[in-house]
Amino acid sequence: MRKALVCGAGGFIGGHLVKRLKSEGFWVRGVDLKFHEHAETCADDFLIGDLRDQDFCRDVVDGYFDEVYQLAADMGGAGYIFTGDHDADVMHNSATINLNMLDVCMKRNIKNVFYSSSACIYPAYNQEDPDNPNCAEASAYPAAPDSEYGWEKLFSERLYLAYNRNYGMRNRVARYHNIFGPEGTWDGGKEKSPAAICRKVARAMDGDEIEIWGDGKQTRSFLYIDECLEGTLRIARSPDFEGPVNIGSEEMVSINQLVDIVADIAGKRVGKKHVPGPLGVRGRNSDNRLVKEKLGWAPSQPLRKGLEVTYRWIEQRVRKNSPA
Repeated sequence: MRKALVCGAGGFIGGHLVKRLKSEGFWVRGVDLKFHEHAETCADDFLIGDLRDQDFCRDVVDGYFDEVYQLAADMGGAGYIFTGDHDADVMHNSATINLNMLDVCMKRNIKNVFYSSSACIYPAYNQEDPDNPNCAEASAYPAAPDSEYGWEKLFSERLYLAYNRNYGMRNRVARYHNIFGPEGTWDGGKEKSPAAICRKVARAMDGDEIEIWGDGKQTRSFLYIDECLEGTLRIARSPDFEGPVNIGSEEMVSINQLVDIVADIAGKRVGKKHVPGPLGVRGRNSDNRLVKEKLGWAPSQPLRKGLEVTYRWIEQRVRKNSPA
């Protein structure tokens, strides 16, 4: 039986990835600081511990795995990443995890490690125009990410590919663009914008206003979790293309438009109150030319379809947690 290791299996993407690998017949070990908060794990084995600890990493990788997925990181939404309050932790924690995992996998002769990077590595100077951002893979240099989170991701991309050159590994790297869906963080400060907006709309009464950071004209594209998993497995199993490659949607919307879509799904009239807050870059959208060329595939599901599922899931949780 094929064996897979998912680091960060207690998180949103990692939890869904465990399910996908199990559906393909893998024996799966999950590892994280915590169990998944929103779903029962279906991993065959789940270890709780800190991947910043080298001894724990050696316990996790105690034998051969056919595929290793390194998704573990210190991360969150704009309210966590762009305030500057967590920069040292974000860089130190994530870099330490990647250094430890690569070292132990190399020593165990495990060749196939997938690393989840981020669209946050792209230069801020290419994302100032909300209508025309440049996020082609080759545009990453000269480097100028807009956050320390992005800088750490860029360093780690280079680290994984250096291990390919120097140690004969076959690591693969993808740059995720705003992944969303059910069973993810939806409250507490680390949630991404689709989940935050779904929560605000679910809590709003018809005709209420919800707060939006900035003028709402900043643009993004958002990728539903199922398509993220498909792209992840395609690049992870690519025989000759190591990446980095974008895994994201090309359906770009403003945050104001995102609110309107969610409100329409909810069947509510919702106003927007624009307030100061951390924003990140002005515009960002996945450029899918390279993924189409190298993998013969690109995401195609409309944003609204994924939002319908996500909103219903978050709405149920809002109702469950509301005072009687």
